[in-house]
Amino acid sequence: MILHIDMDAFYASVEELDNPLLKGKCVIVGGQSERGVVSAANYEARKFGVHSAMPVFQARKKCPEAIFLPPRMGRYKELSAKFMSILREFSPLVEPVSIDEAYVDITGCERLFGGINEIAPGIKKRIRERLNLSCSLGVAPSKFLAKIASDMDKPDGLTIIMPEKVQQFIESLPIHKVPGVGKNTHDKLELMGIRTLGDVKKYPAEILQKKFGKFGRRLMELADGIDRSVVTPVSKTKSVSAEETLLRDTDDKQALKKYILKQAEKVGRELRKLDIRARTISVKIKHSDFKQITRSVTIQDPTQSSEVIIREAFQLLENYRMPKEVRLIGVGVSNLVSETESVQVDIFERDDPENSNWEKLDEAIDTITGKFGTDVIKRASLKDEK
Repeated sequence: MILHIDMDAFYASVEELDNPLLKGKCVIVGGQSERGVVSAANYEARKFGVHSAMPVFQARKKCPEAIFLPPRMGRYKELSAKFMSILREFSPLVEPVSIDEAYVDITGCERLFGGINEIAPGIKKRIRERLNLSCSLGVAPSKFLAKIASDMDKPDGLTIIMPEKVQQFIESLPIHKVPGVGKNTHDKLELMGIRTLGDVKKYPAEILQKKFGKFGRRLMELADGIDRSVVTPVSKTKSVSAEETLLRDTDDKQALKKYILKQAEKVGRELRKLDIRARTISVKIKHSDFKQITRSVTIQDPTQSSEVIIREAFQLLENYRMPKEVRLIGVGVSNLVSETESVQVDIFERDDPENSNWEKLDEAIDTITGKFGTDVIKRASLKDEK
């Protein structure tokens, strides 16, 4: 049996925890400018239609009396670490999905903690007692069903799908609840008369695969209650990124480069902190019409140098013909390797003294900013930036 635990309105709940005067009021955590987006909204605010990723200006219109707060990631990470630690007290097989949710495989833990009807409430109780926060918990024989179950009785809910009830549950499960079914896929499925996951069985695998590709086969398996994914305790970092919504739309590439500078430095610091290097560097652009594009380049020598990331990101921006003004820009890296892997691959090939010097400078700057904060040293072009 697998559990999916999702903390309820985590960021907003932490703000209420630290400031009890906020309880009962509409609390929204997110960007402080009107062009920012909502990171989290408590359930009082959600009654007005506010949800995460909604533009702040829309959230203000829907819920004008809401209290808007800036994110405090340090505090959220602190409580997230405690949350994950509690889960590991019940099983070594804990797979964090994000800062506020995780899967737990409790197969074989019954002799220590009792049956599922004891373990699931026990986890909720321990989280409540130690963190004074609530969570919603789903239990099922597979990951995809456990995730769906955790969302069925929010907030502070507990839904258990026993093995003998799986097929019955699948037959009535609305198809839009299935992970991976977005609006376009949902519309196509509706046209085929597929409104529940059980309806998928009306069609042969060949038709579904022709219509939806690999996802068609995935739907067939899920309709049979088959989910081959397992709880993986250690998840390697796959990418590092930073992005920002601009105060006003612009097509001025020099102005956009200032954002890239700050973002690339942040990404470089994170790579060095994690002791990993990146082969692929990307620039993400969202235009004024909300159309989003990504441009990437893969370099020969994996890097953790901010300067290399800046140089490649600048070139990607220069090569891009901008059809409309930009409202959001970001820098990301992927195709990551550990420092050890990087050294093993190119210890006899790396011969770039310039990059080596930049990496030494990065290390020196990291040491200084680690002691005195990231604002003590700035590039000349960013001296007026906050």
